[in-house]
Amino acid sequence: MNSIKVHGIRTFSFHGCLEEEKIVGGNYIVNVEIDCDFKPAALEDDLSKTIDYVAVKEIIVKQMSISSKLIESVAYKIINEIKKNFSMANNCRVEIKKINPPIDGDIDYVSVLVEE
Repeated sequence: MNSIKVHGIRTFSFHGCLEEEKIVGGNYIVNVEIDCDFKPAALEDDLSKTIDYVAVKEIIVKQMSISSKLIESVAYKIINEIKKNFSMANNCRVEIKKINPPIDGDIDYVSVLVEE
């Protein structure tokens, strides 16, 4: 099995349970790994036989633009969209990092990692 990784996708999004987060927004970083068999694409040098990184990034940006209370929910939506758009996607891992969350103290980020 092979993996395609798209890491470090930065968005400014409006997720959170606090009303302020939905108004002010915050910075996020998303990392995605998709297990699939892209050997035929590699052997034939054919993009149509693999998962397009650009399309993956577009899915992430679109889902991150839809306000949610939980980044856990967003992670599952990203996985569902990837699997819906790419039948060759087997297992997917999505990590969403919420930079400088509104928590007392000096915290770089909180994150969720969803695998399905």
